Amino acid sequence: MALEDAKSEVDTAFTRKGLRGYAFENAFGGATSFLRRTYTKDLTGVDLAITGVPFDQAVTHRTGTRFGPRAIREASALMPYDPPHGWPTNPLEDMAIVDYGDVAFDYAKVSDFPDTLTAHIRGILKAGAGTITLGGDHYITFPILRAYAEKYGPLGVIHFDAHSDLWPDDDLTRIDHGTMLYKAVKTGIVDPTRSVQIGIRTTTEDYLGVHVIDAREVHEKGINAAVAKAKDIVGDKATYVTFDIDALDPSVAPGTGTPVWGGLHSWQAAAMLRDLAGINMVGGDIVEVSPPYDTTGATAIAGAHVAYELICLYHWARTQR
Repeated sequence: MALEDAKSEVDTAFTRKGLRGYAFENAFGGATSFLRRTYTKDLTGVDLAITGVPFDQAVTHRTGTRFGPRAIREASALMPYDPPHGWPTNPLEDMAIVDYGDVAFDYAKVSDFPDTLTAHIRGILKAGAGTITLGGDHYITFPILRAYAEKYGPLGVIHFDAHSDLWPDDDLTRIDHGTMLYKAVKTGIVDPTRSVQIGIRTTTEDYLGVHVIDAREVHEKGINAAVAKAKDIVGDKATYVTFDIDALDPSVAPGTGTPVWGGLHSWQAAAMLRDLAGINMVGGDIVEVSPPYDTTGATAIAGAHVAYELICLYHWARTQR
């Protein structure tokens, strides 16, 4: 979209003609839709829907990720003016991408939340679009994966995190961000033999067959080795990418509920996400951004960049199908 068009249309999050193109608007004003995409609940012709899940009632320590989607959207306003660096693809021009807003739920009925979120994602997938979700704590990935598994069957997962989220928990009524992947594997919606965790630096006794590339391995063997290993594990079948911001070192992303030292640097995460191009990515999320613990906004900026890279991965996968 040309600069003169943006000026005449005032705020492209509401007035854009069509769903593609860049938004040349002031980063400090206007609607905080992700990358200035159109806010809409109409999924006609939409390739990818960005949606927020402002839920943080499953955390073990510090709350605050309910403010993550809003902060990530605001940070993304700094980014919508150029094609993504390092990618042979241009998703904002080539795909119809919208901001679908946040899932609506009753915060006082926490037990209803999982089914509400699964239905929310199911509706988007039924319309033919994929999703990139802005969290929220990491529990949200479990209800999202349920909707994806309904469509694609058991999924491979690439899971960036400091924690495995595989602590034992066979009570499906418990809502806990530390047992998200445990539940997903145990209920059969994730295939552990096609799943890999990157950046882990906490101890888990049983990884349930999920492959692990811990942070030290990334640091010592390099990103090329990590990416090659991850690609070999997930193969060419449907894969979901979930990125917990605490995969990054707290010096890079302090705004999260359970920071752990020794994590990935932003350049490592950026390079790995780009080099994962070619996987059959069907959806993804960025979770655990907690703005109250980072007055600089750096964590939300990192989250916005991760989300943009996930968009690029999704677009590249579509071009290969």
